[in-house]
Amino acid sequence: MKAYQQGWTLRRRVAALLGVVVVLLLGLAGAEAAVAAQNRQNIDAVLLKTGPLRVQAQELMSALLDQETSVRGYAVNGDRTDLEPYQEGVKREQSLAASIRDLSADYPDVRRSLDVVEQETAQWRSQVAEPVITTVERDGPAAGQALITDATRQQFDGIRSSVNTLQDEILTVRQETADRVNATSNTLVVLLIIAALVVTTAGVVMLLSLDRILIRPLAALVGQVREVADGDYRHRIEGSGPPEFRRLAEDIDQMRMKIARELDEVREARERIEWVNSQLQKQAEELTRSNRDLEQFAYVASHDLQEPLRKVASFCQLLQRRYAGQLDERADQYIAFAVDGAQRMQRLINDLLAFSRIGRLTTGFTEVDLNKVMGDVAGQTEAAVQYADAELTWGEMPTIRGEEPLLTNLLVNLVSNSVKFRRPDVPPKVHVSARLVDGEWEISCRDNGIGIEPEFADKIFVIFQRLHSKDAYPGTGIGLAIVKKIVEYHGGRVWVDTDADEGTTIRFTLPALEADIEAAKAAEAAEVAEAGEQAEAAEGDPAAVGRQPDGEAREEPPAEADGHGTNGGMKETVG
Repeated sequence: MKAYQQGWTLRRRVAALLGVVVVLLLGLAGAEAAVAAQNRQNIDAVLLKTGPLRVQAQELMSALLDQETSVRGYAVNGDRTDLEPYQEGVKREQSLAASIRDLSADYPDVRRSLDVVEQETAQWRSQVAEPVITTVERDGPAAGQALITDATRQQFDGIRSSVNTLQDEILTVRQETADRVNATSNTLVVLLIIAALVVTTAGVVMLLSLDRILIRPLAALVGQVREVADGDYRHRIEGSGPPEFRRLAEDIDQMRMKIARELDEVREARERIEWVNSQLQKQAEELTRSNRDLEQFAYVASHDLQEPLRKVASFCQLLQRRYAGQLDERADQYIAFAVDGAQRMQRLINDLLAFSRIGRLTTGFTEVDLNKVMGDVAGQTEAAVQYADAELTWGEMPTIRGEEPLLTNLLVNLVSNSVKFRRPDVPPKVHVSARLVDGEWEISCRDNGIGIEPEFADKIFVIFQRLHSKDAYPGTGIGLAIVKKIVEYHGGRVWVDTDADEGTTIRFTLPALEADIEAAKAAEAAEVAEAGEQAEAAEGDPAAVGRQPDGEAREEPPAEADGHGTNGGMKETVG
C-alpha cells in the first residue's frame, strides 16, 4: 500500500494534462463564440439591411420616374387616367422611404441622403407636379405643357442625382459591412487553427506520456504474466511505472501464488477423480451386465414363465369344469382361487412386460394422425363400450410425432378406465379433445364417472397403486402407470384436472409440430386484427356490436356438454 501511494497516480497525471487542455480549449471556444456572434451580426447586416436598402433605393428611383412620366403624359393628353401612375408612385415613394428609414437606423449617412431626396421630391411636387396638374385641369393641356420647361427638367435631374448619391451611400455601407464580415471570418479561422494546434500538441504529449508511463510498464508486466502463463508458476512478478501498475503487479503475484497452491490441490483432486472414475466405470459395466440380465429375465418371463403358467391355468380350468359340483363346496372354492390367481399372474406378467418395453423396443417416431388413432381406439374398446352402454366422442385431433402403437395403447387405457370406473345406473360418456397451449397439444379425456379425490391425484399414476379393491373394479393397477410412461417417453406430462365439476378429467401434453405452432400464431394475429377492426367499427356505429359484416345480428350456438370438441370434428356413439 505504501508503494501505491508514492508519486502521482496515472489518473492524476492524465487529469492534470486534460485539465490544461480543457482550459485552453474553453478559452478558445469563448473567443470563437464571440467572434462568430459578431460575424453573424455582420452577415445579417449584409443580407437583411444593406441588400434590401439597395433594392429599395432602386425601387424608389423607379417610383419617382413613374411620377415624372405620369405628370408629363397628363400635360400632353389631359387624360385623368394618366395620373394613376403618379398617385401610385407617390404611395410607393412614401412606403419605400419609411422602409429605408427603418433599415438605415444604424447608418446616419444613408438617412441624411434619404432626407435630401425627400426634400427635393417634395419641392418638385409642390413647384412642378401639382401646378401642372392644376393648370391642365383648369386651362387645358397646352397651358400645362407651357409649365414644363428646361428648369423643371433640371430640377428633376437634381432628384435623380440625390437618389444616385443615396445609392452610393448604401453601396459604401454594404462594402464596409462586407469588409467586417471578411475580418471576423479570418479571425474565426485563425482561432480554429490555434484550437487545432492545441489539440494536436495535447495529443502528441498524451501519446508520449502514455508510452512512457503506461505502455512500457504494461508491456513489461504482460511479459512477466506470460512467463507465468507458460507454466513458470514460481516466477515472481514485479511492477513498475505508476502506483496503479505496481499495485496490479502485487495483486497478480498474489494470484500467482494462490494458483500455485490450488494447482497442487488440483493435482491431488485429479488423482482422486481418476480413482472415482475407475470405480464409476466398474459400476457402469456392472449396470450394463445387470441390464443384460434384466433383458434376459424379460425374455424368460415372456417365454419360459408364460408356458408353465398357462399350463397351470389350463389344468385348473379343466378341474373347475370337469369336477364342479362333484367335490365339496370348499374344494370348488379352492379351485376357483387357483384359477383366479393364475389368470391374475398372467395379466401381471403381461402388463409388466408391456411396461418394460416402453421406450426400449422402439419403431421410431413418425407423424401420427390422432384422428386415425381414435378410430382404432374406438374399435379396440367397442366391446366394453357396448357392454356398458357407453358413448365415446372426440373432437378434431392433431397430427404429432410419436409411435402410433404406443399412442393407441395410451388412449385405449384412458378410455377403458373411463368406462370401467362408471357410476351405477348412469350411462358412461367419454369425450376426448385437444387444444394448442404454449407450443404443446393438451389432450383431455373427460368422463362422467365416479371421479378421483384431489389427494389421490398423483397416487393413481404409481405402478400397482389401486384406490379400490379388485372385487369392486378388476385390473392390475398398472394402466395409468403405462399411460404416464408413454407420455413422458414422448416428451410430455400427465395430470388429473382436480377442478373438474363432474367425473374425471385426465390431461396430458404432447409436443406440437412447428407448422401447427406457426398456424396458431397466424390465426391469433388475424383474430387480433379482426377484433381491432370490429372495435373501430363499434366506435363509429354502436349498433354494429354483435353483428356480422353484413349487418345481421349474430347468435352463438349453445355449447354441447358431450358433443364435439373445440374444432367440431368426429363423433362416434356406441350403445
